[in-house]
Amino acid sequence: MSSTNWIQPISLRGQHVSLEPLAIEHVPGLQAAAADGELWKLWYTSVPSPDQAQAYVETALALREAGLAMPWVVRDGAGDIVGSTRYGNVEAGNRRVEIGWTWYAKRVQRSGLNTEAKLLLLTHAFEALECNAVEFRTNWFNHASRNAIARLGAKQDGVLRSHMRMPDGSYRDTVVFSILANEWPQVKRHLQFKLEQHGS
Repeated sequence: MSSTNWIQPISLRGQHVSLEPLAIEHVPGLQAAAADGELWKLWYTSVPSPDQAQAYVETALALREAGLAMPWVVRDGAGDIVGSTRYGNVEAGNRRVEIGWTWYAKRVQRSGLNTEAKLLLLTHAFEALECNAVEFRTNWFNHASRNAIARLGAKQDGVLRSHMRMPDGSYRDTVVFSILANEWPQVKRHLQFKLEQHGS
């Protein structure tokens, strides 16, 4: 099985969030979302600045065409674009994907939106794509991201030292987390419970 026929563009919809396949026409919406909090100024993330958004989307679409990624634009319950996320490092033979490249406008951070988005992505990965494992990776210094990944129910696998060159020329240590297929039922219930609590 090749990655190109395993990962296909699909929309994922929840009660408070929807994910739709990324397209060039989403660039202005992504620029506006990133401007909420000037997210590109966070040195440990890779959020595109307004002048980099077009290239960011074009690169993501090229990876999708190669079967190496599936990028989405994220909309809130009102239909406004609030960020982006994707499956990356797609390995069809090993039935693995990484959920990452995720960022949200400041106004929806720490809301239930991310929990529901992750529930949609993980449900599709494990129940439609029949993944063996789903990975999450983040910068060692991105403590908010590390804590958020752990709260999802993912377990830390380890740290890849001096793993990735950053835009400023430094090398980041990458923290790797994963959820395995046999852990998914319990993680799913945990995420559903978190959403129920948020909605109450």
